[in-house]
Amino acid sequence: MDAYFLVAAIHVVLLAPFLLWVGFNRAATPDWAYSLLFGFGLLVMVYHGYKTIIRMSASSPAVWLNIIHVLIVGPLLLWIGYHQKATERPAYDMLLITAFGALGFHLYRMIILSQTFVKIKEI
Repeated sequence: MDAYFLVAAIHVVLLAPFLLWVGFNRAATPDWAYSLLFGFGLLVMVYHGYKTIIRMSASSPAVWLNIIHVLIVGPLLLWIGYHQKATERPAYDMLLITAFGALGFHLYRMIILSQTFVKIKEI
């Protein structure tokens, strides 16, 4: 399986639904989910920070994805994970916007990649 397809599938099946669930539940979210959000935030910041440096040095046109994760997604996850039930509504709204964006983008990528797989198999 293609690594890009796997990343998209993980975002569609696991990450976006989890973020949507937290965004819709807001302060009713269990404490363990906030710890998970904080951990995801750290992971996002470290991984995408590293990838940003690598892609910038290679002048990759895909560096924008990593920059979005470092400047928006990671800090948002850390913020909500840190403030937990005291998180104010705008942060949850931003989380919902981010989750719906991730869901749409990665569903689109899965469709494009699956069409690519079909074309390769036909050749």
